[in-house]
Amino acid sequence: MKKIILLSVVTVFMAGTMFMSCQSSAEKVDQAKEDVVQAKQELNEAIKDSIIQFKQESEQQISANEKRIAEFRTQITKEKKDIKETYEKSLAELEQKNNELKDKLMEFKEDETTKWKSFKNEFNRDMNDLGSSLKNFTIKNK
Repeated sequence: MKKIILLSVVTVFMAGTMFMSCQSSAEKVDQAKEDVVQAKQELNEAIKDSIIQFKQESEQQISANEKRIAEFRTQITKEKKDIKETYEKSLAELEQKNNELKDKLMEFKEDETTKWKSFKNEFNRDMNDLGSSLKNFTIKNK
């Protein structure tokens, strides 16, 4: 009984293998085209997911920058007038840069996948520059 079942399974497997290998080249080309289309769709979805995640993380960083700027504003109220004016001017510049980054992030659309890498690199560079400026601002106050 076991031999009969095993022989049947092997026969079905061999018949299936022969049937699959007998596909015409046109069918293989069509299947390959479908696979390419599906791979492109999956890639675009992955890029869109990456964009959404990047936007969320960047929004959190922008929000953290806004909080730091607000904290600095409260700290400089205790300073002398001439020093206070200098700090307020610097904070205004930092706040403007932060707002520009926020606007830039909001204007970028998720469906602009072709421009994604260049946007991400430029945005990260600008965000890092702003972070360094905020960090340097705290050092000046110490």
